[in-house]
Amino acid sequence: MNSDSDLQIAGDIFEVPHLLQPPREHPATVSEFAGLARSIAADRDQWAPLVEYDATTRWYHRLRTGPGYEVWLLSWLPGQGSGRHDHGRSSGVLTVLEGELTEHSASGSRLLTAGTQRVFAPGYVHEVTNDTLSPSVSLHVYFPGLTDMPMHPRARHESAPAAQRAATP
Repeated sequence: MNSDSDLQIAGDIFEVPHLLQPPREHPATVSEFAGLARSIAADRDQWAPLVEYDATTRWYHRLRTGPGYEVWLLSWLPGQGSGRHDHGRSSGVLTVLEGELTEHSASGSRLLTAGTQRVFAPGYVHEVTNDTLSPSVSLHVYFPGLTDMPMHPRARHESAPAAQRAATP
């Protein structure tokens, strides 16, 4: 008779603590970075008093840094946009905190409402605009920290976002 059983191989199923990872002080996975962004978004008292608006350009403020990542708070007045860009070697999580933003990418345009999160890998090219009549606020987590944001010209067959079409004579 074979004395091997699933219980002997796997161990006591009620003894799982030895299988669990110890909690990390700082995020290290995409899921953990998205969770960090959600926890910051939920703590409005932490970020809302810091928000400013600039009529000439998007306003931004580095909210937090950790080993291998940084968190940015951005505000967007109507018509403001990022320009078509990627984030170099950084991955990221974009979370809309207030208002609405529109993301334009090779796969089309997507409306991002408050609470929406977008995750992107290095080299992902997009443009984010505030195409509404109200201000918006967003949170951006970059890992590793953002060191490069190459701008990309628009291809001839691509149309400009609505905010830029309206401003173009």
